[in-house]
Amino acid sequence: MCRHLAYLGRPRTLQELVLDPPYSLGVQAYAPRRQEHGTINVDGFGVGWYTPRRPEPVRYRRAQPMWADQSFASLAPTVDAGCAVAAVRSATPGYPSEESGAAPFTHGRWLFSHNGALGDLPLARKALRDEVAWVPDALAPVDSALLFGLAVARWQSGSPLGEGLARVTREVAELGGGRLNLLAGDGERLAGTTYGDTLFVHESAGGVLLASEPCDDDPAWAPVPPRSLVEVDRRGVVVTSL
Repeated sequence: MCRHLAYLGRPRTLQELVLDPPYSLGVQAYAPRRQEHGTINVDGFGVGWYTPRRPEPVRYRRAQPMWADQSFASLAPTVDAGCAVAAVRSATPGYPSEESGAAPFTHGRWLFSHNGALGDLPLARKALRDEVAWVPDALAPVDSALLFGLAVARWQSGSPLGEGLARVTREVAELGGGRLNLLAGDGERLAGTTYGDTLFVHESAGGVLLASEPCDDDPAWAPVPPRSLVEVDRRGVVVTSL
């Protein structure tokens, strides 16, 4: 129900990150190779990245397929990013295909994406509504927005990036579960969870990629075990059980 990707490392253009690889996020919008839930991801896309020119990340989102956006095609080769989060969306049945539902969601320094669907949104919303930071993106008409609001609340209370994602995953898993693959960045770190779907990690001298599925056939891609938390910073990658 979506494909997403995050990067941390030496600056690379958005073109290199999401359009150039043979099985790039742009290709995964219409021909994903390892997607088990849904077939295509044409209900919007988004890319968020960090720049020294402002404290918050920059975000570009559209409700259309990535390949249909000529403005993004002209922008992508001109933008360098050392940290980025991007996603293509397959809308959960019952939710609208509009820009506000496309990841990444953002507030302050954080970028967030969700690959999956909640098993019981009404139950989770009723049980956790008082624990949500109701920032603007948490109000979007999509189940992922609740997860984002929960994550923001935990980050605002002092939880590190990865711990915040892990807490949200565990809490929602107890309330109907679902597919809860979460991905986040704050400009200096990345974090992701695997709960019901796949996530792969690619480490190189230039940086680290986290992605729902490999962007090429490089044997350096390694799957993150199910029900795990993966954390990335400038020192490397750490994987722990949820």
